[in-house]
Amino acid sequence: MMIDTFCKKQLVQLFDAVDIKIGGDRLWDIQIYNPLVFRRAITEGNLGLGESYMDGWWDTGDLEEFCFRLITSKAVEKIFAPVMCIGDWIGKAYNLQQPSRAFTVGEKHYNAGNDLFKGMLDERMIYSCGYWKEAKTLDEAQEKKLRLVFDKLQLQPGMRILDIGCGWGGAARFAAEHYKVSVTGITISTEQAKIAREQCADLPVNIELIDYRKEQEPFDRIYSLGMFEHVGYKNYRNYFELISKCLKPDGLTLLHTIGSNIPCTNGDPWSCKYIFPNSMLPSASQITKNYEGLFILEDWHVFSYDYTLTLRAWYENFENHWPALQSMYNETFHRMWRYYLLSFAGAFRSRSIQLWQVLLSKNGLPGQTCIPR
Repeated sequence: MMIDTFCKKQLVQLFDAVDIKIGGDRLWDIQIYNPLVFRRAITEGNLGLGESYMDGWWDTGDLEEFCFRLITSKAVEKIFAPVMCIGDWIGKAYNLQQPSRAFTVGEKHYNAGNDLFKGMLDERMIYSCGYWKEAKTLDEAQEKKLRLVFDKLQLQPGMRILDIGCGWGGAARFAAEHYKVSVTGITISTEQAKIAREQCADLPVNIELIDYRKEQEPFDRIYSLGMFEHVGYKNYRNYFELISKCLKPDGLTLLHTIGSNIPCTNGDPWSCKYIFPNSMLPSASQITKNYEGLFILEDWHVFSYDYTLTLRAWYENFENHWPALQSMYNETFHRMWRYYLLSFAGAFRSRSIQLWQVLLSKNGLPGQTCIPR
């Protein structure tokens, strides 16, 4: 009982520091239904907090605001959770993203159900951050993001394009339709590949179910939208070497990725266990040091808050479609997915994680170049 009393005192202090009240009546206050939450949160950090939320041990009227307050105050960093130390050791000792494990995240997350993602995402099923400049809807934000990407890449009719982590084919289809290019899209998800082939059947788009490390023919342009988070820090250099090998001398490549403010060697334990197995977020220094000598930096675009807006839109769609989905998923999944979307929304809003678009060339763009915004 002494440890429970200690853990409760510690958590109450953390909550007090960010103006969260246990049993309070504000939306972001926390209601606790099982006192074991105190022990799990203090001894297991976000893993314990997230799992206990999934189990219905606690709740809050505004999960995004709750997470935003905890993350902004860096309260979680004051918790010494053994699971974090174990994760750091495993990340340093093993290559968790080696080729034999490449399809794990596809099986765990991206194959979770096309009905789920159709209900949650925009009309093109783009599963990465939208660009909300002058956009009012999710569909508009995702179309603006695609135009931003392809205008930065200076697509011209007849070019051959490689889409690494092509998802359900929405970006590849948009490029082929609007920019008159041919696209090879690769994915590690069988469910994504099925939809992508259907979406792009009438266009010069080829969808392959392969790991990105398979050698490809030369391309004029290469991009990845929300895939680099699955590469792993031990493979960053190999990723850029492969891109360089597959890109023509005058080619451009664009990396659209979530980023971390500090270098890391593993991902968040809860996210890795339930949402994105073996994932981790690159820091700016981990990206730059691994492309140096291979590419020239042309542009680094930050629009992190746009991901908060995107996640809110996904959450609203998810909740609106939940009545049609609940026969296929249980309430634990419902709470898990809610925790995923809203905790990430809070994290982007706090700027503890970032959204970057990095444009690279092999030999430098000639003359004066204005990068689209």
